[in-house]
Amino acid sequence: MGFIAFLVLGLIAGSISRSIMGQQGSWLTSLGLGVIGALVGGWLGSILFNRPLGEFFSIYTWLMAIGGAILGIFLWQPISGRRTQV
Repeated sequence: MGFIAFLVLGLIAGSISRSIMGQQGSWLTSLGLGVIGALVGGWLGSILFNRPLGEFFSIYTWLMAIGGAILGIFLWQPISGRRTQV
């Protein structure tokens, strides 16, 4: 899967993770963290689980991208100094 596909996947994963984690800053921040999370999550997932991430419509690829985006948003909270609003 190419970089453009991971970019699109990251944008979608960022919006999904924003809805799962709640409102965390701006949409631009969430989408940016989603792209980074998709790239890092996909890369780590392929190394840790020894599975290729070659298909865009694979459920494994989507889960790794969404998991990476959620982790990115979760780690961004202490760095930015923002707290979650309930």
